Amino acid sequence: MKLDILAIAAHPDDIELACSGTLASHRDMGYKVGILDLTKGEMGTRGTPEIRMQEAEASAEILGLSARENLGFKDIYFKDDLDHQTAIAKVIRKYKPEIVLANAVRDRHPDHGKGGSLASHACFISGLRKLETAIDGVPQEVWRPKFVYHYIQNEFIEPDLVVDISDYWETKKESILAFKSQFHDPNSKEPESFISRPEFLDFIEARARELGHKINVKFGEGFTVERVAGVKDLFNLI
Repeated sequence: MKLDILAIAAHPDDIELACSGTLASHRDMGYKVGILDLTKGEMGTRGTPEIRMQEAEASAEILGLSARENLGFKDIYFKDDLDHQTAIAKVIRKYKPEIVLANAVRDRHPDHGKGGSLASHACFISGLRKLETAIDGVPQEVWRPKFVYHYIQNEFIEPDLVVDISDYWETKKESILAFKSQFHDPNSKEPESFISRPEFLDFIEARARELGHKINVKFGEGFTVERVAGVKDLFNLI
């Protein structure tokens, strides 16, 4: 199956918090979208890897994904090295996405900046003809995505582009809340975490409103680019 957009995340729920509205909107435009989670978030304060996988599946249904995979890298301990890059490159060659969405270039959580760098490097080596990979013994064709965009996470980074997700805010919220173990639940007996505080979801909404305000819409999601994006039609902009 070929994907148009593959979103790569260090942890399950990174995508939901940062760019799920973009995936849902492009799904409704007819594009095939998918997610590759690098870890199961097993070092997180709340929940278990098993619960996180169930929640990821529930979110995938909400977002209408064509594919969602998890590479099972070690949470916190994965590295931006050849072995990890090659594992991601195999998935890129499998789905042949035109666009990859990757973790923020820097963020509060060290896995986010590391995950963004790792995904970017994987996209590059996936296009190297002398890097040989195979799935079930079948050699893969080389593939390099046309664009890599980094979504904005906890730390504010000035975006290079903003996607209007005003019609998909409710879908985004629903996909976030699919991760019930991670966010505020007054009946939960698990310890509080940075993202389980009740005001955290208020912050997510405020960020979406702030980014939407930049392009004069209600809600938006922001991205930084690795190289300048060009247009042919100056009137085809918001």
